[in-house]
Amino acid sequence: MLEKKDMDRLNELAKKKKATGLTEGEAVEQQQLRKAYLETFRAGMKETLEATRVIDPNGVDVTPEKIKAIQAKKIVQ
Repeated sequence: MLEKKDMDRLNELAKKKKATGLTEGEAVEQQQLRKAYLETFRAGMKETLEATRVIDPNGVDVTPEKIKAIQAKKIVQ
C-alpha cells in the first residue's frame, strides 16, 4: 500500500490541479505518485484474484484452470 503521506500528497496535488493548476515540477511529482499508486493497487488486486476460489451454487469448485495453476505453483514454492 502507498504510504499515507504519499496518498495525502497525491490528493493535495489533485485538488490544486483543479483549483489553480500545477507547476511543471508538481505535474511530474503527481505522475510519479500516480504510477506508484497504480503499481501498488494492481499488485494487491492480482494477489487477491490469485487467492480466490469460485464455487458455484451446487458447491462445485469452478475456479478457472489458469488461477488453479497459479495457486498450485505458489504452494510448491
